[in-house]
Amino acid sequence: MSRNQNVRRDGLEGPEPGDRSRPLGRRNAQGIRVDPAVGVEHEPRRTIISAYVEDEPGVLAGVSGLFHRRQFNIESLSVGPTQNEGYSRITLVIEEPEPGIDQAKKQLGKLLPVVHVRELDADPVARELVILKVNGEEPASVQSITEMYDGETLDAGPETITVQITGDEGKIDDAIDAYEQFGIREIARTGQAALARGAAETARVDDTHT
Repeated sequence: MSRNQNVRRDGLEGPEPGDRSRPLGRRNAQGIRVDPAVGVEHEPRRTIISAYVEDEPGVLAGVSGLFHRRQFNIESLSVGPTQNEGYSRITLVIEEPEPGIDQAKKQLGKLLPVVHVRELDADPVARELVILKVNGEEPASVQSITEMYDGETLDAGPETITVQITGDEGKIDDAIDAYEQFGIREIARTGQAALARGAAETARVDDTHT
């Protein structure tokens, strides 16, 4: 009988090291084990996730930290109060393969301040706002573009003009392209805020969370 066999008999019973099962999945650069299904090739798709959360210190940092650790690709993140005092809605736009989207929803739902998580349908009611500061040498032309996109002039001077445009993502992108001709000095863009279309509830919330 070999020495290794003696150790096994005299010590704890169990499989040989080579027979032991190995955890599935690989580890990413941060040492976190990744679900093997996520590693399979899937076409990424863009989607909006809405989270109904309790207003607690650090909740936004917790959400952004989670997505950073898991290496999810966030295109935009916005947060604001809801109709219920003490609760906020976080809206995230992400682009991930299907397993990554599922993981994002599951991991987000595990955070304690999060009450409900939902991926919105393909055609939600979604809007965002952009503020642009452009060079002011052509005020009449800038005003014409602003009116074309139903915008508003917030500030105007001899050197710069600042305007506001509100709309869906496509409208915002087109407006930014249109202002490029004047020379854009600065942009502040909110990211999307979104609700489910029609009578569908964006968040299913019971009486204890209203």
